[in-house]
Amino acid sequence: MKKVFLLFLTTLATITASAQTNEWFQNIKFSGYGMVQYQASDKKEAETNAFNLRLARLALEGRAHDDFYWKVQMQINGNTFDPDKSSTDIRLVDLFGEWQKYEFFKVKAGQFKRPFTFENPMHPITQGFMSYSQNVSKLAGFSDRTGQHASNGRDIGLQFQGDLLKVNDHNLLHYQVGVFNGEGINQKDKNNQKDIIGGIWVVPVQGMRIGAFGWTGSSQINNENVQKNRYALSAEYAKNDWTFRTEYIHNQGWNANHTSDKADGIYALCIAPIIEKKLHVKARYDLYREAKEWGQSKTLYEVGADYMFTKNLQLNLEYARVNERAGHFNYNLVDVELDFRF
Repeated sequence: MKKVFLLFLTTLATITASAQTNEWFQNIKFSGYGMVQYQASDKKEAETNAFNLRLARLALEGRAHDDFYWKVQMQINGNTFDPDKSSTDIRLVDLFGEWQKYEFFKVKAGQFKRPFTFENPMHPITQGFMSYSQNVSKLAGFSDRTGQHASNGRDIGLQFQGDLLKVNDHNLLHYQVGVFNGEGINQKDKNNQKDIIGGIWVVPVQGMRIGAFGWTGSSQINNENVQKNRYALSAEYAKNDWTFRTEYIHNQGWNANHTSDKADGIYALCIAPIIEKKLHVKARYDLYREAKEWGQSKTLYEVGADYMFTKNLQLNLEYARVNERAGHFNYNLVDVELDFRF
């Protein structure tokens, strides 16, 4: 993958040099961001206290013929999961094109975010907290409970989406549905069976959306087909720098250890401005049940704040009280992040 990253940089230089003469690369944009993290936990017999390079991303995007949008994005993050490795992990996360001629019918093909939940497609910084919620991480393809390789909520496939019924400068209805390999990022289909994922939401007033999502399919893991049957119920209000969001996800299908064929989780959060677009306080309730049983639940009670030095530089501080019922653990977690964009 390092060779792919070098190729990406070479391509970037070539595209930048030819952007003025090649129609496909007019209005090209190069962007990226980085997230530097310090995290400490006093969990019994598993204490941590470390700085971490959470991730960095470099992206190219542009338009062609006005109706066609494309994007390619690479991710680099410190390898903190294997203590025997000190190298970084480099992966291609996005590579897609989308035909956008009509607002009510758009077609996207390539590798991109699965159309499942409100939170999954959100930017890691604007999502608001030190990580995506547990249910999204476990049931939307980040660190999936099936044991599938980490895929940042993405897969390879084809998607249709659109907005309908415009009233008072906003559309009342949005739909999206796609067919995917089911194997996550940078993988061909291994079992010739596809995942079908879709969602629909209504926007009764500007800033509010209420939606439902469904997902059915399978992945081949260790030469075994692992089923995924999931649904999500979501609600959000985001306006005037206030954000309220909650999502419940239910899963039927075995986990990696074959200990449970059901799981669920819910989160609810609030982000409130103290100084608009400058200083916010926040709180989140984050519950995940690996076996859809209270004895297997893990709950985070989180509070925090963020301060934006500029629109491209942000400092985040969070405290979480964590309750893991399976191991009878109660412990504290502190997270500090410096996030920047360019």
